[in-house]
Amino acid sequence: MEPRSFEGVVWRVTWENRDPLAGGTGGGRWHFPNDFEALYTSMEENGAMAEIYYHLSKAPIFSSSHVTINKLHVSAARTLEFADVGALATLGVSEEAFRKGDTSRTREVGAAARFLDMDGLIVPSARWPCSNLVLFVDRLPDRSVLRVEETRDVNWPAWREKAEAPKSTPGR
Repeated sequence: MEPRSFEGVVWRVTWENRDPLAGGTGGGRWHFPNDFEALYTSMEENGAMAEIYYHLSKAPIFSSSHVTINKLHVSAARTLEFADVGALATLGVSEEAFRKGDTSRTREVGAAARFLDMDGLIVPSARWPCSNLVLFVDRLPDRSVLRVEETRDVNWPAWREKAEAPKSTPGR
């Protein structure tokens, strides 16, 4: 695969007191815990909301206070793009495992991409019909390639209502 550049807007939900440009080392779908710092973002606002909503909803009590949605501008020079889950199959990622949250193979894909000096991955979201951008923070030239353009509070009840609303069919 040939890397491609990415420049554009992505979205990220964070706790209000967390720097939206700081990655995490706790591990995720595309990186092992404590291996390297990764910044998880989504190409769509609803994609970012759906990803975090999924994790918050697994907690015994849904904590929705002090959460913000952040619109970020990102410039990355060497990303690998996987348009859909089928594109990941050649790397041993099955659609069933991906949908069930099995991260064993996707974490290996992320580690291999970082080892090959990629600065990120454009990958399908498991929670919303869109793509996510996962950046390997230590592979970016510096923080100047990241910029916060907008931050606002998240209104979970309003988002849930909008996300769960039945889609109307044109002409009906």
